[in-house]
Amino acid sequence: MGGWSAHCLSIPHSLILGHYSKSLSKAAAHPHYFCFHYCLPIKSRKDPCAISIRFCASTSESHNVDEIRQAEPETDDFVVVNFYRFVFIKEPQHEVSKHLTFLKGLDIHGRIYINEQGINAQYSGPSKHAFAYVEWLKEDQKFSDILVQTSPSDGHAFPKLKLRYKPSLVQLEGGISHLPLLDPSMRATAIAPSEWRKRLEAANNNDTTSNTNSSSNYILLDVRNGYEWDIGHFHGAHRPDVDCFRSTSFGTSPTQGVASDQLSQVDKEKTDILMYCTGGIRCDVYSTILRQQGFQNLYTLKGGVSHYLKTEGPVKWIGNLFTFDSRLSLPPSAYNRETMIESGLTRQAFNSEKFAKCYVCDSKASELRHRNCANLDCNLLFLCCANCVMDLRGCCCHSCTIAPRRRPVLPGFQRYKKWHVYRDQEIEARAQ
Repeated sequence: MGGWSAHCLSIPHSLILGHYSKSLSKAAAHPHYFCFHYCLPIKSRKDPCAISIRFCASTSESHNVDEIRQAEPETDDFVVVNFYRFVFIKEPQHEVSKHLTFLKGLDIHGRIYINEQGINAQYSGPSKHAFAYVEWLKEDQKFSDILVQTSPSDGHAFPKLKLRYKPSLVQLEGGISHLPLLDPSMRATAIAPSEWRKRLEAANNNDTTSNTNSSSNYILLDVRNGYEWDIGHFHGAHRPDVDCFRSTSFGTSPTQGVASDQLSQVDKEKTDILMYCTGGIRCDVYSTILRQQGFQNLYTLKGGVSHYLKTEGPVKWIGNLFTFDSRLSLPPSAYNRETMIESGLTRQAFNSEKFAKCYVCDSKASELRHRNCANLDCNLLFLCCANCVMDLRGCCCHSCTIAPRRRPVLPGFQRYKKWHVYRDQEIEARAQ
C-alpha cells in the first residue's frame, strides 16, 4: 500500500499542490518548507518494495532550484513525465529559449517540442528535477492546467534532451499546422477514465445480452500504430492497419467500403466514435480531421491509456502499454498496482486474443516487448519468441542474418547503441 507522509524541510523546494497551498500560505512567515512524500508500491531492480516520489511545497511563492541542480539525485528515483497542451504561443522561439534557460543544470533527457500551437513533452529525470520543471511550467497561465502523467523508470529513458521549435507537435502526413487544434469545439469531447470504463462495460453487456447488433452505434477506434496494438489494447478494438501514425487515414478513404477503414461505412451523425491513444494527443489531433469530415459524435479518452490504467486499472484492457522510450513496454501495474482488478478476466482475454505473436514463426511471444532487428539497415521493430531470437541471431528474417551491418544479439531487452560502437568493437577484435 502506498501512502502520503509530510515533514518539514529547510530546503526551499517548492511545488504547490492543489488544496495544500491554502494551508501552506498560513505558514508563510516561517522559513520552513513542507515535503509530501508518496511511496509508490512499484517493484524496481534494486528495491522490490517501492519507488519513492517527493512533492515539496514551499510556504513562499518564490522558488529556488539551485539546491536541486546541485544535489545528487537519489538512487532509483527516476520518473518519466508526459504532458501536452494546445494553446497559442505568440513567440515560440522565445518560449524555447526560456525553457532551455530554466533546464540548464537539471538532469533532464527527452523530447520537448514547442510551436505556435502549444507544447508536447516526454522526458525522464530524477523526480526532483522532473517535477521542478513541471512546477515552473505551471506558473505560466498558459500551462497552469496541463494534465501531467508520470511512470517509473530505472534511469533515463531517453539518450539526451531535445528541446526545440518543431513545426508539427505530432507527425502526420501534410503536417498539422493548418488544423484547428486551438478550437476546443473542433476536437473530440474528452471523457474521464471512469466514464470511458462505464461505456465499454455497457457496450459489452448490450452486445452479449441483445439479439441486435447494438455495437453498430459505436466504434472503438485505436488511434495508434499497429505494433502498439500488438502488445496491448482495449478489448474489442481492431488493430490499426498502419505502422506509423503519420499514415493514419480513418474516415478519409476516397472509396467507400475500404476494409482497413473502420469508419468508411458508419453513419457520421448517429455513430459514437470512441478514440484512444497512449496519452491523448494523437486523438486530439486526428479528431479535428474527423470533425472536418463530418463526424459529429467524437469522444476521446482523457489522458489516454496511461491515465486510464492509473485510475481504473486494466479493466477491459488486454496486455501491456507500448512506450516511446527505452522501456518500450510497461505493464498496467506500473501505473497503479492497487487497481489490479479483474486480473482473471484480463488473463482469459489475453490468452484468447490473436495478438502478441512472434513475427517470425507466429507462436506466442514470451514477452510483451518489442526488439529491433539486428540488421541496422532494417531495424524493424518486432515481437519475437526466444527460439527465433537465437535462431536468427536477433534478426527478423534470414536475409537480414547475412547483412553487412549486422549488430550482435542483445541479451534480454536492451536497446542498441550507435553503429560505430559495434563497428569499433569488431575492428578491435580483428586487431588482437
